[in-house]
Amino acid sequence: MRPPTVLQGAPYPYRANSLNLFRLILAGTVLVAHSFYTTGNGEGPHIRGENLGGWAVAGFFVISGFLITRSRLRTSAGEYLLHRIVRIFPAFLVCLVVTAAVFGPVAMLMQYGSLAGYATTPVTPLQFVWSNITLYMNEYSIGRTLSDLPYRSVWNGSLWTLYYEFLCYVMVWLLGALAWFRRSAVLAVLAFVAATAAHALESVINVAGLDGDFLLFLKLAPFFLGGACVHFVIERWGVNPWIGAGAFVVTGALILGVPGWGGQASAPFMAYGLLWLATVVPQPRWIAVNDVSYGFYIYAWPVQQLLALGGLGIGGGALGLIVYNVAAVLLTFVFAWLSWRLIEHPAMSRIRRRVVVPSRTGSAAA
Repeated sequence: MRPPTVLQGAPYPYRANSLNLFRLILAGTVLVAHSFYTTGNGEGPHIRGENLGGWAVAGFFVISGFLITRSRLRTSAGEYLLHRIVRIFPAFLVCLVVTAAVFGPVAMLMQYGSLAGYATTPVTPLQFVWSNITLYMNEYSIGRTLSDLPYRSVWNGSLWTLYYEFLCYVMVWLLGALAWFRRSAVLAVLAFVAATAAHALESVINVAGLDGDFLLFLKLAPFFLGGACVHFVIERWGVNPWIGAGAFVVTGALILGVPGWGGQASAPFMAYGLLWLATVVPQPRWIAVNDVSYGFYIYAWPVQQLLALGGLGIGGGALGLIVYNVAAVLLTFVFAWLSWRLIEHPAMSRIRRRVVVPSRTGSAAA
């Protein structure tokens, strides 16, 4: 059966899009959103009770849902899981170590002029690394460091989302074992509807005694599943520019018009719009071959805290905040590039096997 003409579009250019650039922009948006908190300049702009960083994370999740679903359907269960572990864990673990062994001592010297007690005062550097090693953030502080800042004693307020992203990886890993999921979008759509409905009924679920971790998962999972649903749509019908532009209109209407769960309901439209836009907006070749967005995301907060510890951005008004953000972007970019070149890219290169799967795009596995 031929697809309806109104839905028909061009095959998605998996090897010629700007998703690296878009993810880097989203990571930069998270940095800017966090800058208000780390410098004590209020909470910054909000849309429907969520700051810009929260909406940027939603963008991350819808794009990830699209790409990860494609990966699951094109690789074996074991290979998929190995790729997901290697993509997220090595850089995360190195970030924990760098925070404890480099950022922490620098902060200690800046605050107290000495490293006395740094290795033994709870939470010790080793405790910080070990307690967070599973992706679940149990500890955010290291000893007495950062105790005088507006966002006191928190070394990385961004890493908490990685635990929920990995849970979404596992969810798709399990769904991918079902032939029904592989054949059509029906199961992905049902999962998306169920997750969105569960989030909308959060107050009822909360009464049932489920904790805040599960509620956070219900908040983020619909975005990931929305991206998964769009994968099936684009694989069958391609990407249509008119639908792409219209998807942004629907996304805005749902977010602004439906309090509480409109953002989650908008996830498939948000995903389609961003994916279409990534086929229109060009990206620099350097960014196309260097995916620094993950490193940027995980290093931005500790860099911002060190800059705040040095007094940059605190009490400086709007201009001070701009200078602070520019400095944070530049310094974070250095750490992101080092993470990509020394950790992420080498780790993925070692485990990636070339998988050739016939498809209309002719592209290899994501």
